[in-house]
Amino acid sequence: MIYLDAAATAPARRQVLEEMWPLLTATFGNPSSHHTYGEAAASDYARARSRIAALLGCRPGEIIFTSGGTEADNLALKGLALAAPRGRHIVTSAIEHPAVLEVLAYLREFHGFRTTVLPVSGSGRVSPSDLAAALEDTTTLCTVMYANNEVGTVQDIPELAEVCRRAGVPFHTDAVQAAGWLPLDVDRLGVTALSVSGHKLGTPKGIGLLYLRSGTPCEPVLHGGGQERGRRSGTENVAGAVGLARALELAQAALPGAADRSTASRDALIAQVLAGVPGALLTGDAARRLPNLASFCFPGVSGEAILLALERRGVVCSSGSACAAGSSEPSAVLLALGLDGETARSAVRLSWTQDTASADLDQAARAVVAAVEAVRSLGAAHAGSQAGA
Repeated sequence: MIYLDAAATAPARRQVLEEMWPLLTATFGNPSSHHTYGEAAASDYARARSRIAALLGCRPGEIIFTSGGTEADNLALKGLALAAPRGRHIVTSAIEHPAVLEVLAYLREFHGFRTTVLPVSGSGRVSPSDLAAALEDTTTLCTVMYANNEVGTVQDIPELAEVCRRAGVPFHTDAVQAAGWLPLDVDRLGVTALSVSGHKLGTPKGIGLLYLRSGTPCEPVLHGGGQERGRRSGTENVAGAVGLARALELAQAALPGAADRSTASRDALIAQVLAGVPGALLTGDAARRLPNLASFCFPGVSGEAILLALERRGVVCSSGSACAAGSSEPSAVLLALGLDGETARSAVRLSWTQDTASADLDQAARAVVAAVEAVRSLGAAHAGSQAGA
């Protein structure tokens, strides 16, 4: 089988697991414990924080370990919104992940916040001028994702963050899909806060981080023992933190070569599918998109039927966000791009890791062409039999 659903989750990398293993079996102590085991764990935990800070270009104390991207987004949005004194207005985009949109719905319902949802272009881009026009004196936070998980469109985060900086508004970006493929230097990005999830990079599920610029007020979401300098209570996941440091180091060390190779393979796959499937639509920005993601709509064909046909041909992928799997509603992201509901239901997303071979992507492209043709032929045959009856 060719696995092309890395945007949902990636397999754990061997180097990551090997570095984590001693933290689970030998120096497994609680970092808050004042004995040999605890002190050894605390030392490994501190080193992991410093390793990640070096990759992000920030101070170790600006890294908060979380259970994943969802918790990092929750901490950023709830924490900054409830702690900031400017007001109760938040700006976001129409194509954010549910981990952002559901938090904003919670803040509206239970804390009286207002939200302005910025529209996006047909390719999924947020306009800096639209953002500037949406900011108010009472705007307490802006959150726009770095790269979209469904269509792969990459935002110009430095420009958007600069608009907010000039207005004195903190800026958060969900970088879960961008990590491992795009620059994460927080100073160059100009962000106040940035979320990362480990299992997209090759760690086991259950570890993530929030970068939070020093001096930014933030209310904790989890209360308890006061770990993470009181910003995120709970016994520290030392092995997960070490694994995340290793996964980020491996990904960053492979760039930009891995991104260049993946971009070339991505473009070849896109060209092959568009040439081989009449009426196929590429979704997302054709140029400013993740190197490892290609997404299509095939009007008139069920996306779920295509996915089943692809799996029979040895290719595993998805129709979009794993968080919306099983929903009968069309993708909100695709609707925001201007597609109608029927077309949105024909979506297919292919996403891969740095280790995916170009030959596998070439084979997958041929499988997509064959799968759509098979589903269309089956539909035509069924329509013909219905007409005959």
